[in-house]
Amino acid sequence: MSSNFENASFKKLLNKLQEESWQLELLISGFAIFGLFTAFPVLTAALKEAQNDEKMYAFVIILIAIISCAILIFNLLLHVVLRGLWIGALGLRYVSGDIDYEELRYSEKFTKYLRKKVGSFDKYIANLENYCSIIFAISFLLIFYVLAITMTILCIALIANYILDDRVFISEPYNVIIGLPLLLFVIFGMLMTFVDFVTLGWLKRKKWLSKIYFPFYRVFSFITLAFLYRPIVYNFLDNRFGRRLSLMLVPLYILIIIGSSMRYQRSNYFSRINNSNSIVAFKGNYEDQLIDDGDFIDEVAIPSKVITNSFLKVFVVYDDNIEDNIFDLNPGLKPEKDIRGLRSNMYSSGNFSWRKRDSLRREYIKTFNNNYIVRIDTTDFETEFVLTESLKKQMGFESYVDIEGLSEGKHTVRVYRNRLKGKDTIKSYIAQIPFWYYND
Repeated sequence: MSSNFENASFKKLLNKLQEESWQLELLISGFAIFGLFTAFPVLTAALKEAQNDEKMYAFVIILIAIISCAILIFNLLLHVVLRGLWIGALGLRYVSGDIDYEELRYSEKFTKYLRKKVGSFDKYIANLENYCSIIFAISFLLIFYVLAITMTILCIALIANYILDDRVFISEPYNVIIGLPLLLFVIFGMLMTFVDFVTLGWLKRKKWLSKIYFPFYRVFSFITLAFLYRPIVYNFLDNRFGRRLSLMLVPLYILIIIGSSMRYQRSNYFSRINNSNSIVAFKGNYEDQLIDDGDFIDEVAIPSKVITNSFLKVFVVYDDNIEDNIFDLNPGLKPEKDIRGLRSNMYSSGNFSWRKRDSLRREYIKTFNNNYIVRIDTTDFETEFVLTESLKKQMGFESYVDIEGLSEGKHTVRVYRNRLKGKDTIKSYIAQIPFWYYND
C-alpha cells in the first residue's frame, strides 16, 4: 500500500475515506470518552499511591497518563459537541436550504451586515467540518507533545543523575567535562525548539538562525520522538486554518490550567486540611478514615480519633528517608551497592547471604527502635516496632503502646526520630496526632 500512494486509485480511495471519516471520528470519540472517564479515577488513585510510596518512576508514568487522559477528554468532548452541531446543521439544511435574507425582511443596514458576517449557511457547515476534523486530529497530536516534553525532561535528569554524578558511571573530572556540555546542549536546544514551536517555525525561516538551529533540530527530532508525528505537524502548519486553531488552543489550555487551580477559600485562618497537629485532625492520620481508594496514610497513623482500648497502635509509613537516616545512624548497615530503585527480577538483588541478611535485618529494626520515640502529651512510651503492611498495602513499622493509665479525654501522640546533623544527634519531629481516649 505504501508504494502505491501516488496512484490515482489510491488518491481516490483517500478522498472517499476522508469524506466518510466523520462516522469513524464519532465512533472512536464515543468509545474513547467512555474508556477515559472509566480510567481517570483509577489512574488518580494509582498516582496518589505512587506519590505516597515515593515510587518516582511509577509516579511520572501515571502522571503522563493522567495528563494525556485530561487532554483527550476535553478535546474529544469538544469534538462530539461540534460534530453534533454539524449533524444538526446538515439536517436543517435539508429542510430549509440556505439562508434567505430577503425572506427575513430586515432593514437594508442589517441585511447587508448579516450577509457579510454570517454569510452562506453552507460556509458555516464547511467551517464546522474543518473545526471538527482538526480538533480530532490535534487531540492525539497533543499526546505526542506531552511525550516530547517528558522525554526532554527525562534526558536532562539522566545526564544529571548518571553522568554529572561521579558516583555512578564516570568519575571526576571527566563527569563534568562530558556531562556539562551535554547538559548545556540539551537545555539550549530545548529552549530553541520551544521558541520554534510557539512561533510556528520562525527559526526555520531565518537563513543564519536556521543553520545554528539545524543540528539541534536533528537531535531533538530523536529526543522528542518527532519522527513519529512530524508529517501531521507540517500538514497543520501549511494550512492557515490549522495554524489559527493551533494558536487558539495554546491560550485556551493556559486558561483551563488556571481555572482548574482555582479554589474557594472558606476561612482567613484555615485552608484545606492536609496535616495534623494538636488542634487539627487530618484524616490521613486515622486508619478508619481511609475509606476511599485514593486515601493513604500520611507518614504516621493511629486506628481512630476515639480510642476505647487500653492500647494504641502506631504505624509509621516506610520511605527512602527512613533508610537513609538508618544508614547515617548505623553506618555498618549501609551496603556497598545500593539496590533501591527500579530493578528487574531476572537478576539477583541481594548483597548478602540469607544468614547475614537476616542478622542485618534484625540490626536494622533494632536501630529503628532505638531512634524512634512515641510521646503522648509529655510522656515517652516504650515501643517495639516491627515491619508490616497496612490495610492500604503500605509498608511500614508498627508498634502498640500501653495507654491504660491515661486519663479520659483529649490527648496528642507525637512521633520523633533521632537524626545526625553534622556530628551531633538531634531529635526531629515527624507527626503529632490528636485523639480522644475513653476506656470501655
